[in-house]
Amino acid sequence: MNALAGGGSFATMPALIGLGLPSTFANATSNVSLQPGAMASAWAYRHGLQPISGVSMKTMAGITFVGGLIGSLLLVATSARAFDLIVPWLLLFATLAIAFGTRASLWLRSRVEIGPKSLVGVQALLGIYGGYFGGGVGLMLTAAWGLLSGATPATLAPPRTLMLAVANLAATIIFIATGMVVWALCVPMLIGGIVGGHYGAKLGLLLSPQVIRVWTLLVTIATTIVFFWRAYS
Repeated sequence: MNALAGGGSFATMPALIGLGLPSTFANATSNVSLQPGAMASAWAYRHGLQPISGVSMKTMAGITFVGGLIGSLLLVATSARAFDLIVPWLLLFATLAIAFGTRASLWLRSRVEIGPKSLVGVQALLGIYGGYFGGGVGLMLTAAWGLLSGATPATLAPPRTLMLAVANLAATIIFIATGMVVWALCVPMLIGGIVGGHYGAKLGLLLSPQVIRVWTLLVTIATTIVFFWRAYS
């Protein structure tokens, strides 16, 4: 899912919570388990990297890395109960971005013109979000970049995948250092993430964008409903 459109944590985090982990530890373990897959996807897409609205990939990666560090530190400071109450709203936000983000960016782009400075600011916020939770951040990146640069989703797939890997890397460093990773559950998922990340990127070159979007949206809607029921029932 991460290689195709983002949103892999919509599947991995609920699985880890189902296996008994507190939500904050599940989120951290999920993040670390997906990191090798994110790197594999970024490598598969490496030939398509290019600046966005004149902002280089090095600058974008630096902003994303710092944002990821900040976001992951915020998660470490969040109690499991508070995160249980927050995460359904983050999931809802991500679901709305998946459902309407592309259309909203097209609508806004026809009415406003936003330059590189705005791109840098948005990237910093998305980096923080990616480090804190990250659900649907790949789709948010695609929607935001489409608005700010006018590029098509297909051309944005390589830089989006790289930024996901960078945000995950920053969070991985913090989560390992603070002991929030449950390795017995992380390692099997990590192996699957490497395989899925590599072949998912290749599959993304073949599948229809509409098929990818519909599948991802169905998963995110189901996950959002379950987490609202879990937190507030």
